[in-house]
Amino acid sequence: MTGSWVASIYLTSYNVAQSLGWALVLARVIHRALQSRSLMGAYSAAGYLVRLLQLTAFLEVLHSALGLVRSVTLYNFLQWLGRSHVLFAIIAQIPEVQEQPPILITFSAWALSEVIRCPYYVLTLVGMCPRWLIWLRYTAFVVLYPVGALYGEMLVMYQSLEPIKQRNMYSSIFKWLPFDYHSFVVVLMIAYPCLWLVLYLHMFQQRQKKLSKKVAVNRRKTQKPKRID
Repeated sequence: MTGSWVASIYLTSYNVAQSLGWALVLARVIHRALQSRSLMGAYSAAGYLVRLLQLTAFLEVLHSALGLVRSVTLYNFLQWLGRSHVLFAIIAQIPEVQEQPPILITFSAWALSEVIRCPYYVLTLVGMCPRWLIWLRYTAFVVLYPVGALYGEMLVMYQSLEPIKQRNMYSSIFKWLPFDYHSFVVVLMIAYPCLWLVLYLHMFQQRQKKLSKKVAVNRRKTQKPKRID
């Protein structure tokens, strides 16, 4: 009983911190866009905070693996790995890419997803999650996931191909392999839509399960009891 209580406090604190962090990212990105009247400069505005939040997001993989939350560990890991590769291996290492418009699109999609998802978890943990937030949690991804992954992340990878090839990036790591990092990113871009689709369809399954369950609960609540003569 005590362990469950401690886990709830920890998960609530974690999601509150993530909510505030991503809200700050979104505010900084929007402020920079309005200030400069362009889609440039998102990384300098919020790059450090995004790196910190994404690094700590690995805890969510551990939460799932340790049974603290009911989610598929593999799906959590794939999503974390995809974002982390784009952020740490590409964006953070290639200055020419950092201030381009796809960074703003990517950061905005990530931040919007998290400022919906994390408050949903917080309010669910304390038993106060409103119906509209449940609906938003399992509906906003329909737009945000394709924008963030297929448009934002893939465009970032495409723009990074030339710098990666010119600098022969990560050659010390890939020298033992029959291909270089440039070839790896090209293949990854080809496979990305398929990998992303697996996660996307999983989210649709979760949406159907959560929203249909909520409808069933609401029907039972509103159903009048039968009169017993």
